[in-house]
This record gives sequence, C-alpha cells and structure tokens, in this order.
Amino acid sequence: MGSFPGHVLPGTLFLLVGIWHIWSSVVRYASNPKSFRVRVWNPVPGFDGRLKYLELYVIAGGAFIDMCIEFFYSTHLKFFVHGVLNPTHMNDFEHAGMLLMFFVFSLVALLSEKTSFLPLPEGALCLIVATAFCAEYLLFYFHSTTHKGLEGHYHLLLVLLVGLCILSIVTGSLMPTSFPADLCSGIAITLQGLWFYQTAFTLYGPMMPDGCRLKENMVTCHSQDKEVRGQLLANFQLFSLVFGVLVAVAGSYIFAAKRFGHSGVMSLHTAEDGLDQN
Repeated sequence: MGSFPGHVLPGTLFLLVGIWHIWSSVVRYASNPKSFRVRVWNPVPGFDGRLKYLELYVIAGGAFIDMCIEFFYSTHLKFFVHGVLNPTHMNDFEHAGMLLMFFVFSLVALLSEKTSFLPLPEGALCLIVATAFCAEYLLFYFHSTTHKGLEGHYHLLLVLLVGLCILSIVTGSLMPTSFPADLCSGIAITLQGLWFYQTAFTLYGPMMPDGCRLKENMVTCHSQDKEVRGQLLANFQLFSLVFGVLVAVAGSYIFAAKRFGHSGVMSLHTAEDGLDQN
C-alpha cells in the first residue's frame, strides 16, 4: 500500500515532463513538419542556452529526491532484518529501484549531450528511457504488495498507461520522423502523471467512492456492488482524463499552428484535402 505523497511526487514529475513533451512536439512540428524528428527530451529555448538541459535536470533531481525518500525515509534506515532485506519495506525498495532507472537515464542523456564520453543517437536514448519504463512496468506488475479489489483496479489501469509509454517510445525509436509517435509519448507520460494524482486523491484523499474506506493501509468496500461501482468510477475518471488531455492537445496544436505555423503545415493540409476530393 502506498501513500498520498508517494503518488503525488512521482505524478508531479511525470506530469511536468509529459506536458513539456507535448508542447515541444507540437511546436517543433508546427514550425517545420518536414524536418521533424522524434526527441526523447526537449531543450528549453532562449535564456542564452542556460536552461537548455532543464528537462534532464528536472528528471534527475526529481527521481533522485523521490528515490531517497523511498529508500531512506520510508524504510527508516531499516534495510535488513536478521540478515535479509526487510520484507516490511520491500515495496519501498522496488519503488526506489524504479526511480533509479529514470535517474540513470537522465545522467546518460546529460553525458551524451554535454560531453564526448558517451555519444549516443536519439534512437538509443529512446530505447534507454523505454527500458526505464519497462522496469516500472515489471515492478508494478510483479509488485510485492498484493493489490486487490478497488486498489488493484487503479493499479491495473496504471500498468496499462505505463505499457502505452513503452509502446509509443519504442515506436518513436523505430520511426524517428513520426509526429504521432512522439506526440503519443507525451500524452502517455502526461496521463500516467495524472493517474498518479487521481489514485492519490481517490484512495488516500477526499474522493474515496461511497461505501469504501481506507483502513489499516488497505482499501475495503462494504459490498461487492460498492467495489464494482468504485471500479466503474475509476474507468470514468480515466476516460475523463484522456478526453481532457486530447482536448488540451488539440487546443495547443491550433495555437502553435497559428503562432509558429510553417507554410509546410498548411500545404500538408491542402494536399490532403486535394487527395480527399479526388
């Protein structure tokens, strides 16, 4: 069982990175669709290049802080009991291991971009971050903590979103000029961050479904009908988040096309309209 901060902290990290990825992808495509390339991270323009690597620093700092919280604070420094890993905090060790993968990715990306010690193509960086998401997927799927009932349903939906992140990033590495693949990566990461927030507010906050409650670190429902109602509510919440994100993406694309739009964007739509008429 997790906690409210334990879901909000990683959710904030994924949400910030996902929103930035969506906006950067849309702007780059609207600016020049013919030269568009998939990017696993996006530099911050302006400021004389001083904030160019801000996204990688945010990932590194956020992952490191959350990893330290999971590994040191949550475990109360009781790593071993009778010579073996403390089974009480096994889920904390798993979360720390997941965050370590994202921390490693950010360090590898910084070394690749800022030094000549580890020159890697964009496709290789895509596969590295896909590996980090694979670690997250496996750790959540084979979680040491038993997820059942309503909690298990929220957990299952989270695993599906992580799987979507993996699929979109791998697709981007195989199709380096695909705008849909790059945009889907940002959408999937954003949805994962939002779902962490939704889980926190539902299972550990004021949005607990009627007839269910958190007691002794377990979510229990008074009856099977209440549990099914809670699961249906979770499905609706995810649908609402997906719908909201898609509307926001469409709005950002319209704004970017008007603000930064390249003539190639309009020519592409004109050509497609001509093909439809023929």
